[in-house]
Parts: sequence; C-alpha cells; structure tokens
Amino acid sequence: MLQQSIQIFRRMGFSLADGPDIEDEWHCFDALNTPPDHPARNEQDTFYLPDGRLLRTHTSTVQIRAMESAPPPLRVIAPGAAYRRDEIDATHSAQFHQIEGLYVDENVSVADLKGALEFFLRELFGPETDVQFRPHYFPFTEPSLEVYMRSKALKGGERWIEVAGCGMVHPAVFEAVNKARSDKAYDAEKWSGYAFGLGMDRLAMILFDIPDIRLFAQNDLRFLRQFA
Repeated sequence: MLQQSIQIFRRMGFSLADGPDIEDEWHCFDALNTPPDHPARNEQDTFYLPDGRLLRTHTSTVQIRAMESAPPPLRVIAPGAAYRRDEIDATHSAQFHQIEGLYVDENVSVADLKGALEFFLRELFGPETDVQFRPHYFPFTEPSLEVYMRSKALKGGERWIEVAGCGMVHPAVFEAVNKARSDKAYDAEKWSGYAFGLGMDRLAMILFDIPDIRLFAQNDLRFLRQFA
C-alpha cells in the first residue's frame, strides 16, 4: 500500500524526501511554531534521549529539512515512522507511520490542498469515497484541518474516519526556515504552501479491514501471509 500511495503522489508531481528518526527539538518543535509549553513537548508524550535529542513525533520534521536544503518551489512527500508515548491499544501504537506532504509555490491555496487529498483518497479507496474537511488546530499550519473519509465500498462505510491532518503552512514556519538558511528564500509575501500528514497505519486498517493496529508488529505469519 505504501508503494501504491507513493506512486499516486508521484503522478501529482511530488518527489521523495527523507529525514532522520532521531531529531533535535528545533526541527521537531521550534521550527514548526510549537511553543515551549505545548503538551506535545512533555516527556509524557515524547521519547527524549539522554543527550537531549528525541524520537520524532511526526514526519513534519522533514518539511523543515527539505526547505533548508532547497529553495521554492518545492513539492515533496516523506514516508516514515514517528513515535509517541501513547497508550497502546487497538488503534494506538508507540510507533506509527505517516506520509508527510509539502507543496510550496506561488498562489498555493486551500483549494489546491483539498484537491490533492481528495484525489489521493479516491485513487486509493475508489471514486465513490467521500472526503470531509473539519476545522482544527495545529501550531504549524493556519488554517488547519482534519481530514475524514468514508466509502460505501468498505466495511462500515457509512462511518466517517479521521485519516489526516493538514493546513496551509504557517508564516512563522517560513520565517524559521529563513533564519536557518540565512536568507529570505521562503518569503511569505511571495510564497505560500500546504502541508499534510496521512496516517498510513490507519489507512491500511481501513483498506484491508484490520481491526487492531498491534497486528502489524506481532509477526503472526497467519496475518502476514495475507499480504505476501
């Protein structure tokens, strides 16, 4: 499913980007406009290492590294693992997988963001898939949205399921990148962009009707042979 997802985004003009799983606070929080007192920075939510580094809590860190490395326009996706101190149950895991997306260009709009995610979800789940965007809050995007989907072709298809967070890149993120680059390449007066994070484990659970996220990590051959 991951390769299928990557190919869908490649058809939309996205290239692949990557970044380390072990990160510093600047890339994981500061550059993403996350204030020092934000709950996500608490040791109860984030895995900190003895040297002060941490396991990235989202693949949004790759946004920052991609913009540090290249001027706009920029259109990248970053598949990878993320880590949080979640209570492990049927829908939560301490390690999970995302596809991060970032598109920066002149005159990028919320309509572009919605169009890209609607196209992706309908390519993955079928043209009958309904997609809904609901207002939300993330410190690194403004406005921010959560993405929900449903499909009559799937089991329980009448139920709306959250599959992603997204929004327009916050000007403070561009400002942080400019400081890191020591230039004004990402001038918010000229450039705009959108970002999204898709939960790949959640999408796989929906697509293959998997009831428990813990099955992905249990090495049960009866389960794994279904995807061989």
